[in-house]
Amino acid sequence: MKKRKIIIRFLLKFFVTYFLLVGIYSLYLEKNQQKGGVFSCAPITKTVAKHSEQLGVFFGYPIRVEQHESELAMKFYIGDVYAARVVEGCNAISVIILFLTFIIAFSGRVLTTVIYGIIGAIIIYVMNIVRVFVLSMLMYKYPEYQYFLHNLLFPAIIYGTTFLLWIIWVKQFSYLKKGKNG
Repeated sequence: MKKRKIIIRFLLKFFVTYFLLVGIYSLYLEKNQQKGGVFSCAPITKTVAKHSEQLGVFFGYPIRVEQHESELAMKFYIGDVYAARVVEGCNAISVIILFLTFIIAFSGRVLTTVIYGIIGAIIIYVMNIVRVFVLSMLMYKYPEYQYFLHNLLFPAIIYGTTFLLWIIWVKQFSYLKKGKNG
């Protein structure tokens, strides 16, 4: 009976948190993206593209990004070559939402959960900036491997990072680790 109560509590926390965060993010996108005659990505997608651009420039690459004129995407140029596009799904917000949902569902102390959530979200965000930059560079240099790079290797990196953060959370900080039902 106790195990069933823990599972029900986990599922309830998970789904309430997930739908709440996805709902908030959906409202954000609706208010901040423009489709139609003038296209404009949400500020977070533009920021991810700009940070990836700045990382490339820091390493000496002639990179620039600009709003795509006919879709919700940022064009990623290396020199004068349109190498990749950064769309809403590339900004890692959905991965961060999933990460936060999991640690809240397997909560620990409130302060620990908040701090770990912030640090984990920052780690995922930074890893994603690196991912967008490196993926764009590799797609530029090896366009024949675009499917493998975009659909297999680089999602494995971002989800692998998230999974590792979850493992650390459960083993070190959650109430589950301490044998409590938080």
